[in-house]
Amino acid sequence: MTEMNEDRHYSERRREMVEQIRRYGVGDPRVLDAFEHVERHRFFNASDCEYAYDDCAYPIGCGQTISQPFTVAYMTAMLVERCPRGGKVLEIGSGSGYQAAILDYLGYRVFTVERVPELYRRVSTIFGTLGLDINQHLGDGTLGWSEHAPYDGILVTAGAPEVPHSLLDQLADNGVMVIPVGDSTGQRMTVIVREGSTFKRESFHAFAFVPLIGQEGWWGE
Repeated sequence: MTEMNEDRHYSERRREMVEQIRRYGVGDPRVLDAFEHVERHRFFNASDCEYAYDDCAYPIGCGQTISQPFTVAYMTAMLVERCPRGGKVLEIGSGSGYQAAILDYLGYRVFTVERVPELYRRVSTIFGTLGLDINQHLGDGTLGWSEHAPYDGILVTAGAPEVPHSLLDQLADNGVMVIPVGDSTGQRMTVIVREGSTFKRESFHAFAFVPLIGQEGWWGE
């Protein structure tokens, strides 16, 4: 396949993905635009690129996955609805780097934390290749990244048994956190909005994420 044909192929697959996300109920035009323009296959190993636009999660190594496109879009829409463009957003769990790239495209100042060194290095290379100005940190995501707090938004891409207190502390006043909370079999997508010392919490649809591992997550270490 020539480079031009390859680009056309992936562009068509991306449009199909966006239409499916729309049919599933994510209608925010800003989010759909981001998913049409950020090339998801860039965050896959070269041998796996053909699967990049399938409607499913896909393993990326180290026991981690890149989430189903709809899941990423659903979380993104929840954040975008409540967090203004240009805000400072902390992502917990860089994974493939795709979610951070979506947030960057949407105009946020993105800070992302990854606990797995191999994934951290891989994502750093991808960001560099794509020219993305995204701040990375290698460490325990359940503890956040206090150096740059407070954050207007926090997005957690792994399932937590409870909401980590460190992340609540790093949320700005009127800031929003989107986090899947539950047990090892499934979690409810949860939105938390800070109002001074009060945290308003609302739960939504059920999902199944890889576990949020760390001092304030599963198997604290």
